[in-house]
Amino acid sequence: MRIAIDAMGGDLGPRATVTGSLQALAMHSNLEIQMHGPRDALEAELESLPKRLSGHRSRLVLQHAPRVISQAMRVANAVREASGTSMLGAIASVRDGQADACVSAGNTGALMALARRELGTVKGIARPAISTAVPTQGGGRCYLLDLGANVGVQARHLVDFARMGAIMARVIDDTATPRVALLNIGVEASKGVPSVREADECLRQGVACHRDGYGFEYIGYLEGDGVFSGAADVVVCDGFVGNAVLKASEGLATMLLARLQETFEAHFTTRVVRAMARPALLRLKRRLDPVRYNGASLLGLSGIVVKSHGGADAKGFAYAISRAVREVDMDLPSHLARELGDAVRPEPSILSVDSDIGRADSGLANDAQPDDSNPQR
Repeated sequence: MRIAIDAMGGDLGPRATVTGSLQALAMHSNLEIQMHGPRDALEAELESLPKRLSGHRSRLVLQHAPRVISQAMRVANAVREASGTSMLGAIASVRDGQADACVSAGNTGALMALARRELGTVKGIARPAISTAVPTQGGGRCYLLDLGANVGVQARHLVDFARMGAIMARVIDDTATPRVALLNIGVEASKGVPSVREADECLRQGVACHRDGYGFEYIGYLEGDGVFSGAADVVVCDGFVGNAVLKASEGLATMLLARLQETFEAHFTTRVVRAMARPALLRLKRRLDPVRYNGASLLGLSGIVVKSHGGADAKGFAYAISRAVREVDMDLPSHLARELGDAVRPEPSILSVDSDIGRADSGLANDAQPDDSNPQR
């Protein structure tokens, strides 16, 4: 298995991506890395590797890419000026069959736009979505999508997200019948924006009429406090809401861990208690640490592309590579293509129109490309 790495994406540059790639090689004996970026910069990072990692260097190949797409670059400019960049080089390796997947911590909008242009999408999918797993009560996890690829959506896009998320849960987590919910501001039928209400009706009709129920159980609306409860295996929303939920949860987890540490270090007696409770505290930290859940899938593409958090350290980047390894092992795009290629959408009996202003739901971003309003993760 070979994975192409955009070594220059992310806030920490090649320091995190190079070390994280070597950590991933240590974790996966069947893995090879094809690393894209300025050769001199990458070789300098490789020379500074600790000895425990340098033994895996033989499974890493450098591909010179002199140019970089910055986090601040507008998507349209990035697409026009992508030639010679590390991001395009990594995606093109997947396109040309030289790599099985691509991992990047770079500009989210540019990554989605370039991946969509170079790899194409699964038949029947109008808009790919960004999805990641978040921890839930009882030690489980839930797939949340979309996380920023589509700021505004129509009902049919939310239905697509639901089906893709359910396939992800079945294939990657071996969940026989995933429970799928729409994120909303209440559970009453009248709550929510028109696109969410319309998607709710489409999903109810589709699950009821489809011979295998679309392969998932649609459980209706879920409020924000239910995302981490374990009530659903897949939670669907538009990219604006999803990105806000994800960032808020990451910030909350980081704050809770910091406050917990401060509390136990405040006095001598609490330090004694901390020493006694150390095993339990370490388990809690591992479960809440956002680094363990790094790596968001660009679902709906014809190839595997995983987005690492821009601020991820080496450990976090290694987790993102491991996510790509899992998707390659399970051949996720083939499952998506097989189940979604001949999808038939039920026609809703309601329209995406706000009755108060008589205006159709605009969808904000068009179907052609992600736009510059997409948040950069």
